[in-house]
Amino acid sequence: MHEPNSPLRFWLLNTIAWAAYALLNVFLMAQFGGASSGGMLIGVTLAGALWAISSVLRWRALTAHWWDDPAPLLLSRLAASVVVGALLAQALIAAVLLPSLRNGWVRLPTGTADYSFASALGYWLNTVIVLALWTGIWAGLHSLRRARLAQLAQLRAEAAHSALERDALRARLNPHFVFNALNNLRALIHEDPERAREMVTRLSRTLRHALEHGGASRVTLDEELAVVDDYLAIEAVHYEQRLRVVKDISADGGALLPAMALQLLVENAIKHGIALTPSGGELRIAARQQDGALHISVENPLGVAADTAGHGVGLAYLRAQLDGTRGRFELRCEGDRMRAVLEVPQ
Repeated sequence: MHEPNSPLRFWLLNTIAWAAYALLNVFLMAQFGGASSGGMLIGVTLAGALWAISSVLRWRALTAHWWDDPAPLLLSRLAASVVVGALLAQALIAAVLLPSLRNGWVRLPTGTADYSFASALGYWLNTVIVLALWTGIWAGLHSLRRARLAQLAQLRAEAAHSALERDALRARLNPHFVFNALNNLRALIHEDPERAREMVTRLSRTLRHALEHGGASRVTLDEELAVVDDYLAIEAVHYEQRLRVVKDISADGGALLPAMALQLLVENAIKHGIALTPSGGELRIAARQQDGALHISVENPLGVAADTAGHGVGLAYLRAQLDGTRGRFELRCEGDRMRAVLEVPQ
């Protein structure tokens, strides 16, 4: 996930916060311990050390992607960083203060620095509290930003998915297919009423299947083949002898595949192959099961103006339906024919 922190904003706010903390330390020491150069040195050094430590902590947390780990591990890393960071800050103060006192560069009201065990532990605990407070505020804000961005990303994904489903529905209900079917139906009403009634039944089943099955629904191969038969029967009225269909179905009829998947492949083959070939051609549909997967192929002749890239809303929708299922779809040109291959794990 993209880290939602602005580096410039962080550096600005972090510098302001620790500068204010340094001024507060100097003020409190002047009020309660007497103004001294040693006290000012301690306050400034502590603030500078915590500024550097907090910056390194943030850098490490983001570059190592701590927020991608489980919450207990994240909290333990932050806690360990606070403990070690406070220890380093106090070690730096001692490394700066003690030589300065020994050389007479600065003075303390007590004259010497008290580094007994109890005092050193108190210094460390105070530093832990301050650094833990900063870490808690920053980590909390960062978590809220991540949660907000994750929610926005989910909403965008849902919107994109809804748009894709809408476009896919439009692809399944191809206007040209519907218009051609209605025009052919109008002609058949007078010429062949019996065939017209059959065409109405097949068109009704095709449209009902397209409307009822969408999203992540899966259907059996037998159900999908029944829809394809209705679709091809309707298209046969339009293309007549130009459309010749050959089937080789050896797969189990109960095998599952995304709804409308085979119909989309057949429609794509007719649209980009048969329709663009003056003499029409042979549409081959094959289905078999092998290695725990359903293998489907649809072949069509390459039209004189066919787009071999194979782009389209319907095919994009099909690829989206296979996402996350370990399924595979590809289009490949084999001589003067285009072959669509679909593999669906069972």
